[in-house]
Amino acid sequence: MPMTLAQKIIARASGRDSVVSGEVVTAAVDLAMIHDSGGPRRVEPILERLGADLFDRERVVLISDHFVPGNTPQAREILNGARDWAKQRNVTFYDSLGICHVVLPERGHLKPGQFVVGGDSHSPTGGAFGAYMFGIGATEMAGVLATGEIWIRVPETIFIEWTGRLGPGLTAKDIMLALCGRLGMDGGRYQAVQYGGTAIAHLDMQERMTLANMAAELGGQTGLIAPDAITIDYLRAAGAEPDPPELWQGDVDAAFDEHHVFDADALAPQIAAPHSPANSADVDLYPATPVDIAYIGACTGAKYGDLKRAADILRGRNCAGGVTLLVAPASRRDQDRAEAEGIMAVFEDVGARILPNACGICAGYGTERLGEDITCISSTARNFRGRMGAASSKVYLGSPYSVAAAAVTGHLCDPRDLLDTRAL
Repeated sequence: MPMTLAQKIIARASGRDSVVSGEVVTAAVDLAMIHDSGGPRRVEPILERLGADLFDRERVVLISDHFVPGNTPQAREILNGARDWAKQRNVTFYDSLGICHVVLPERGHLKPGQFVVGGDSHSPTGGAFGAYMFGIGATEMAGVLATGEIWIRVPETIFIEWTGRLGPGLTAKDIMLALCGRLGMDGGRYQAVQYGGTAIAHLDMQERMTLANMAAELGGQTGLIAPDAITIDYLRAAGAEPDPPELWQGDVDAAFDEHHVFDADALAPQIAAPHSPANSADVDLYPATPVDIAYIGACTGAKYGDLKRAADILRGRNCAGGVTLLVAPASRRDQDRAEAEGIMAVFEDVGARILPNACGICAGYGTERLGEDITCISSTARNFRGRMGAASSKVYLGSPYSVAAAAVTGHLCDPRDLLDTRAL
């Protein structure tokens, strides 16, 4: 029976030759990722009540990223608790090295064909590598940690095809904001959202991670991209040895529940107005909207490639008067690479404040939460009211290009007007 990529992964995890959409199966988990916020402090009391050990300590990864850098007594207590738990349970632990969705793949933990759960809503990021990864709550995670299994309703697949190729000044973030605007935040219907087409094939892995990550904003359970040579090269560089990519492709005659086709050649830079990613439209619809803060941060907006794109706009320029530029690189490795290539120096030259490698104000943590009546443009995935600070603040979403362009001009604008394409 023809199967989609999602069905193939779930069939393997459930020990079946095949599965069909709609049936409920019990699947074995290849990897469970938890972080400091919803991890040990939430799951350990449940494990203790169950009298349960971890199903396999080698298939559990703990990452501290939410309460980093531990700037309050509560944050320090939570971080120290995570450190103690990692020692007691003897699991792999990445402490204050970046956001979990970036650290997990860059350390070689993901491979095509895996069935993975994460204790965070943006866990679908793992689907960029051809893994079926989705987010679950603490109670479900405790069950997984105790048993190594979880039930799942086999999803339908919504295939989103992008033809053509992104032009200068356009990014995967623009693709996702356009999709949120056109399909809405429930367009994914908690199914598997798979991306494909020529435009997707030309994206590097970090851009693909943005697509999979923001399947959450589309309302999908996971976001998937079938692996190819780009996937394999990235994973081998990260120390993994994945299966050949042809082993993890959907069958050509498998049925999609929906198939949407969009033209990347016709895409303009996108901006999402407060207070939803679904409020997305072409940047030209927001003429000269002034901003107070430009924020380059989060798993979906401050990876190495995102930092490089922002620097392409900022290099040789100054921030507009009255605009504060905040930069929170998504991982220590990405920041170190950006440092070595002179990218961080660009941010320092324009007076940006460099923040810790952590979730930070994207998730409402840290010292830089937005104050009353502040207008911010952000490279984060969400702009819900009050998420990044005061309920009276307003957050616009854009690509790293768009955030940097607003920092320079003091208002929302088309970043292509400031981009020197000769340097690309």
